Amino acid sequence: MVDDEKLKRLMWHSRRGMLELDLVLMPFLEKYYATVSEEDQALYEKLLEEEDQDLFKWFLGKEQPEDESLRHIVNVIIDCVRAPKGSR
Repeated sequence: MVDDEKLKRLMWHSRRGMLELDLVLMPFLEKYYATVSEEDQALYEKLLEEEDQDLFKWFLGKEQPEDESLRHIVNVIIDCVRAPKGSR
């Protein structure tokens, strides 16, 4: 269970300067964050430290993060957000 203060902080950091990122990060946070492992939750927080332009390229599939752990969480987010409702 994610405490309210942590969730508020994550919501604040998940809102980015690009609508395209908001459309990926916010649904993941709202619908799936609480269901992924603690390790993946920690990776999500690490991911939020990255620059918007890098996130944009990663989520579009134009590039992949060099860091294998970030590559993993990017793929988790993409899989969750693309999954049909009710399938996760």
